[in-house]
Amino acid sequence: MGANSLHVLKGINFNVEKGELVSIMGSSGSGKSTLLNILGMLDEADSGEYILDGLKVKNLNERIAASYRNEFLGFIFQSFNLINYKTALDNVSLPLYYQGIKRKERTDKAMHYLEKVGLAEWAEHLPSELSGGQKQRVAIARALASDPKVLLADEPTGALDTKTSYEVMELIQGINDEGKTILVVTHEHDIAQMTKRIVNLKDGLIIDDTKVEQVRASSYV
Repeated sequence: MGANSLHVLKGINFNVEKGELVSIMGSSGSGKSTLLNILGMLDEADSGEYILDGLKVKNLNERIAASYRNEFLGFIFQSFNLINYKTALDNVSLPLYYQGIKRKERTDKAMHYLEKVGLAEWAEHLPSELSGGQKQRVAIARALASDPKVLLADEPTGALDTKTSYEVMELIQGINDEGKTILVVTHEHDIAQMTKRIVNLKDGLIIDDTKVEQVRASSYV
């Protein structure tokens, strides 16, 4: 920040295995967003190593970083980050456009993932015509479209009411059941209990890292 530097993460060791569903918790300022940004190749750590699927992530120019993000990572945001003037189908197919996939294949794949999240009949609707839960489902379909190795979800239920939050978590759990590795940043304890491992950050340090008995969202929905 200008001439001032802020030491956010303080020498943490953090490892996620293929197929895990991990929640990252901590109060505001604990380092959750910084950790997620480093994992998502949006920021780079000043020191230490970050290895993703055997690839050492270091000193990548933006073009290569963007290419790796598109290949390895899917992002789900609290604010959905949909393009307002594009239909649900177009939003989901966008990552495939950047991968150079031809239009028909893009459309077929995007439709497949909209069906997966239960929104096939909403394919031609704009985000303004969708509820919050539907927007988040479109965002999840978009994150899945390029078949990433890892899904990074930053407060995916933060803008949703309780019932819709649990429906979204039921969907996320189902995706994880199929073998997808997912990290969820959340400040909600009930959402964290729906993952399989809870990592607590405080002042840039991991103070607790525990495997938990997963609560199935379907028991609430």
